[in-house]
Amino acid sequence: MSTEMIVLLVVVAIVLVGAMWFMSRKKHSDELREHFGSEYEHAVDEFGDRRQAESELEARRKRVDELNIRPISARDQEQFATEWKAAQAQFVDDPKGAIQEADDLVGELMQKRGYPVGDFEQRAADISVKHPNVVTNYRAAHQISIENDRGAASTEDLRQAMVHYKSLFEELLETKITTGTDHEEEYRARAS
Repeated sequence: MSTEMIVLLVVVAIVLVGAMWFMSRKKHSDELREHFGSEYEHAVDEFGDRRQAESELEARRKRVDELNIRPISARDQEQFATEWKAAQAQFVDDPKGAIQEADDLVGELMQKRGYPVGDFEQRAADISVKHPNVVTNYRAAHQISIENDRGAASTEDLRQAMVHYKSLFEELLETKITTGTDHEEEYRARAS
């Protein structure tokens, strides 16, 4: 075989290996984007680099896989649902207090399920692995809660925070919370 033929075969092999590597990376990126949804874009924005963001998302998966995340008992589900209904009812007379109660209940439920409840960003990162569809809501609710603490949140903001907290709470509780009234309508009426 001639030297030119060997060089050509080596170049073709390198191109094929490179194409396979590129396709593998693209498939991996697509899978992460599919799993994490908007959290994928949030990570890319946060880190400013797709590879670094993907590395962080993989580290989150590994971390959460090592946690003992567990469902809660039917009795605990019922107790948490009752407490949530009380927080919702509190919104009508005390929206600011209801938001604090909602945030506390989310933290308690996370802890009961086995999530560590350290700083907010770590909680959001952990939640993003198994509940990527509601982590954006959690971040928005948390931001409104911070504004609430500074006295800068409107009643409409608080209503929206309550709705955001509820979406995460129901996912963590693994059941829909049904009430005799539509509290979202009550939130809107209160915000008007």
